[in-house]
Amino acid sequence: MVDKNDVEAIFSKELGWIKDSNLKQKVIHVWKEAANRGGWENLQDVPFTLLIENSGKLTDHTKRITNLAKSVYDDREENLNLDILIAGALLHDVGKLLEYVKKDGKYIKSKYGEKFRHPVSGALLAKELGLPDEVVLIIYAHSHEGDKLKRSPEAVIVNHCDFIDFEIKKSLV
Repeated sequence: MVDKNDVEAIFSKELGWIKDSNLKQKVIHVWKEAANRGGWENLQDVPFTLLIENSGKLTDHTKRITNLAKSVYDDREENLNLDILIAGALLHDVGKLLEYVKKDGKYIKSKYGEKFRHPVSGALLAKELGLPDEVVLIIYAHSHEGDKLKRSPEAVIVNHCDFIDFEIKKSLV
């Protein structure tokens, strides 16, 4: 069973960028709850994507996206909300813990994942657990589900950072 300390250990640097302690604790709780509902014993077991063989770890992808998003934030002059940006970046793919399952030594879509892609399941879970709508929007809009929405500036950043990482990984196959 994944606990708070597991989440904090994996994302310690990135969580440190969230100044609002209540928001930080909610981010940790969403990861913990997603892992437990998805039946994951270890966050390091969850794959980044099922679309690319040997894609690496979801946790590594999440750290790359969060660090990329922070770099974009650091180079912008607009009044962006760093806490919302980092929370959204850390949670953008948390729904994959509900979308994927390991069966017979292979990672596949879960029954739930066949109905709801990770942007939807992650956004629903975050909303249920009390994350602000601005973070829920980032989770929902980070992929193609958000293409017809008006993304916030923070959601635009996470969306582009996510596709940068995915496209680089895909190009190396």
